[in-house]
Amino acid sequence: MTEILYQAQRSPQERMALYQLLRDAANKCEQCRLCRSRKNVVVGEGSLTARIMFVGEGPGEVEDNSGRPFVGPAGQLLTRILEAAKFSRDDVYITNIVKCRPPNNRVPEIEEVLSCQRWLEAQIALLQPQIIVCLGNTPLKWFLHGTEGITKMRGRWFTWRGAALMPMFHPSYLLRNQSRERGGPKDLTWRDIQEIRQRYESLRG
Repeated sequence: MTEILYQAQRSPQERMALYQLLRDAANKCEQCRLCRSRKNVVVGEGSLTARIMFVGEGPGEVEDNSGRPFVGPAGQLLTRILEAAKFSRDDVYITNIVKCRPPNNRVPEIEEVLSCQRWLEAQIALLQPQIIVCLGNTPLKWFLHGTEGITKMRGRWFTWRGAALMPMFHPSYLLRNQSRERGGPKDLTWRDIQEIRQRYESLRG
């Protein structure tokens, strides 16, 4: 599927039709054991013409129940971060490395990530975002295959298959670290989203 999706120009109708095929296929996926406990496959949400894609770790309980990404407490914080930087959820695309909730919100296991990566690959191929934001360690390691964690890698620009990529703290980490001190996680995240906004504006010309 991924090879078919990599085309430079598509009409909105073609893009929507292909996206629906992707969703339908993902909703039937049973490639790893997460399918046994899920309520919904949480594929993603947002604009199919988005220039920027946010990639998190995996759905939580609220997302599993609703079938939508980032709608629980961490998702509500992400929405506020986006709005503070003058982004709308309708203008970006939001997804996760794995599309089914890991039990007890644990970190996805490597076998689960490898089983699920075809769907993220297909999403990237279809949307062809110009900016990718990794939210937390799990997407950071998938994209960059490094050993350094999010604390050292956040706020830096990388190039991934022609797209500009920046790691940023996951909103759930910010909920656990409420300090507003200069140099703290919230302050650094504000700097990062401002940097992302500037890069986004430069793409718009």
